[in-house]
Amino acid sequence: FFFTFSTRLEDLRVKLENEGLVNISYVVVNHQGPSSQRKFHLLKESVSDYITVYQQDEQQDDVWTTLNGNKDDFLIYDRCGRLVYHLGLPYSFLSFRYVEDSIKIAYCESKCGNCSYMEPDIDGVCENMTKKADEEPTEIEPKPTGQHSLHHHPHRHRHHH
Repeated sequence: FFFTFSTRLEDLRVKLENEGLVNISYVVVNHQGPSSQRKFHLLKESVSDYITVYQQDEQQDDVWTTLNGNKDDFLIYDRCGRLVYHLGLPYSFLSFRYVEDSIKIAYCESKCGNCSYMEPDIDGVCENMTKKADEEPTEIEPKPTGQHSLHHHPHRHRHHH
């Protein structure tokens, strides 16, 4: 599992960077359970140095409980730290494009006022992505299952974090 997840996450990180989406922070939160705690070093070794692996302390409040999420969820924040998307299973599977598309939307949406975190060439990068997306065929979407299938934060902005 670690190898597949870490390979796909690294592939996505590199793909987005090659498309011009730079300065995105990726953080993997290790589960608090004893089994996950013992395998932390395997998880850390399975991802590149560009992806941070956060080890929860057994005594602290669970990060996923605090964030109203589950261990397989993707939470995508803008550059100002606002939650833009909360993707749960099956939308968090990296074999689908939901995580990638959500990151791109968070990265490219218009900013709210003056933002010192804006990348200088973002307009060209995002315009090129829009053109490519218009040319690509649509994929078959999985049917939502469970309460955390897909969460959109009502306050959407096109920023990255």
